[in-house]
Amino acid sequence: MKLSYGLLLSALSALALAAPLAQDEIKQNVASGLRLLSLQDGAEPIWKTADEKLELMKTGTKFFDVTETYERKQALAVKKAKVAARTTYPTPSHQSELHGALNLIASETQIAYLSELTTKFNNRYYNSTDGKSASDWVYGLAQQFANSHDLVSVSKFEHSGFEQYSVIARIEGSTEGPVTIIGAHLDSTNSQDPVNGPAPGADDDGTGVVNLAEAMRILINFGFKPTTPIEFHWYAAGDAGLLGSQDVATKYAEDGIEVRGFMELERSGYYASGTEQVFALQADNVDADLNEFVKSLVETYADIPWVMNTPCGYACADHASWTAAGFAAVSPYEAITGDDNPKAHTETDIARGIDWGHAIQFTKLAVSFLYELAA
Repeated sequence: MKLSYGLLLSALSALALAAPLAQDEIKQNVASGLRLLSLQDGAEPIWKTADEKLELMKTGTKFFDVTETYERKQALAVKKAKVAARTTYPTPSHQSELHGALNLIASETQIAYLSELTTKFNNRYYNSTDGKSASDWVYGLAQQFANSHDLVSVSKFEHSGFEQYSVIARIEGSTEGPVTIIGAHLDSTNSQDPVNGPAPGADDDGTGVVNLAEAMRILINFGFKPTTPIEFHWYAAGDAGLLGSQDVATKYAEDGIEVRGFMELERSGYYASGTEQVFALQADNVDADLNEFVKSLVETYADIPWVMNTPCGYACADHASWTAAGFAAVSPYEAITGDDNPKAHTETDIARGIDWGHAIQFTKLAVSFLYELAA
């Protein structure tokens, strides 16, 4: 579908009711180093200094940094893009084909990817040389998979105001059709010292990064030729206010790109000892119909059950950027909140702490999500 009916109407209504900030004010404040942050649904965004933004990151406060996308979102609201009818999602029906593809998934390759990603950089802070180098690393890995495949391309999605860029890999379909997307954020931060502190980011969100990479490798090596295109998105600056995913999702809305569904993989490598191993499906900032489809995928292709998570809150992960832009989005999570990884955003979030039997379940879900929606 092009845009999710209820979500877009809600987003457009909220924006239309708000008195937009003057362009001169925005330019002046940005020139002064201020950032425009949206801290809660339905409230006007507020200006914060760079240091105040860092303090929010240190305390784990979730927010959209809308500095670069505010005026674009206002323009979309005024434009009132035509809302498409809701789509329906299929019953899983490609078990025989997917059986072979899922059997190709290997923990060894994902372990190797994650080991390099988590040891090569002090952290992957979005506005640093290491942050850009991390984008280069992801781009290079995706390019390895894409080499010599005519239908596969890898591109850099540059953002204004910071060095790190997002990476988009695409496998063309036999028709233009709506695109199916899976995403993860590639940056990492230490909550005590976001700029300089060590942040291996193995689980947050290194597991999501390598889940996507392995899904891409598997589908290419399996020779999957989708009917409609599929994309893999690795986002810059997820921990800094969902900057990368907001920029990309807003661009897709501006360009009228049809998106059948978006799935964010935000951590997949941990669940607390003594708790049940599950997919914890996020309950808010998601499309209910697409969530039902994900449940059917889990029941068909995974070895563990799904449960509904507690609400993750405002701007909790990159899927919220797609929901805010009016697209259908979901986000399966590693565990019920509270049973998830306590080492996220610390220097101890290292590759040795990942449960690969658990993480591989999310790679299976990624492969089946793309295959079933795009075959």
